[in-house]
Amino acid sequence: MRYLTGFRLRDGEDRVAGNSGRFLVSGDKTLVLADSRYRLQAQAEAPEARIEPTTYDLAAIWPGLLESVGARRVGVEADAVDHRLWEDLARAAPDVEMVAVPGWVEADRATKEPSEVDRIRAACAVADRALASIVRRIRPGVRERELALALEWEMRTCGAEALAFDVACLTGSDAALPHGSPSEREVCRGQVLLFDFGAMVAGYRSDMTRTLFVGEPTARDVAVYEVVAAAQNAAIDLLSAVARGEHLPVSGIEADAAARRVIEAAGHGEHFGHGTGHGIGLATHELPTLSLVGTTAPLPSPTVFSVEPGIYLDGETGVRIEDLAVYDTGARSLELLTCFPRDVVVVGV
Repeated sequence: MRYLTGFRLRDGEDRVAGNSGRFLVSGDKTLVLADSRYRLQAQAEAPEARIEPTTYDLAAIWPGLLESVGARRVGVEADAVDHRLWEDLARAAPDVEMVAVPGWVEADRATKEPSEVDRIRAACAVADRALASIVRRIRPGVRERELALALEWEMRTCGAEALAFDVACLTGSDAALPHGSPSEREVCRGQVLLFDFGAMVAGYRSDMTRTLFVGEPTARDVAVYEVVAAAQNAAIDLLSAVARGEHLPVSGIEADAAARRVIEAAGHGEHFGHGTGHGIGLATHELPTLSLVGTTAPLPSPTVFSVEPGIYLDGETGVRIEDLAVYDTGARSLELLTCFPRDVVVVGV
């Protein structure tokens, strides 16, 4: 919606916005639907579109909308329109063919323009500064939620318009939860401390994970960290070689395999259950996908994605290292946008 028209809803606001924000694009017109709550906003944010009044009954106005643009065949985003609405629209205008078109906009969004990269870069800079600012507050006895709140405060007061997603701050065995939430658990000496967080700047998001060590790290945790770091470097090295033209183009599946082989060789294959990376932009997770279930097509360029292998030992510990990278075969480069150190970092001493 924002990508094609400029009209914006906050995360989750679509569930209470009725049909406001839905849009219809023809060869020469863009129609944005807006009820009385969103009319002025739509006029300001989508000045090149025709703003159409709407109600909660989209089917009632559907025939008129189609007639106004001369539509006889309409592509409908299959991932965003539920079955009941599809049937209602089909009955309302039986002479107009509806065609499911999953992935059209998502594929277009995967390729990033320079202005989009600049906004992601700015969001990464905010996140980098925020983590660097709270490191001094990490000490034994501080709670996960305290540190998560401190990190959120730093991002919101240092340039972020919002969070990209809720901050994850997980210590010790909690770090084995890839998408865990912070609790009242206290940070203890000799444990890992995992942060997964991101900032939003001008609508675009960052996403980074750092696993720090509170006090002297255990040999086990360092060994796991070194495997994860080697896996991330393997994927980055492959992607860098492709970007420079020194290697044939690779798919997201092949990029994932480069990291996965390292983890499997270390005996931790079953402890790495998610993909190696995902695209990012207006959404935290978008195309392209670097995983076992990605496509066999070469990665698009220029694009931005994460590189984030991890190892999770249930009830014991977890390590993930995540950076965002701009992959640009035209510029023959792979640029890491996150700058906080990726080496072993000991805190709380």
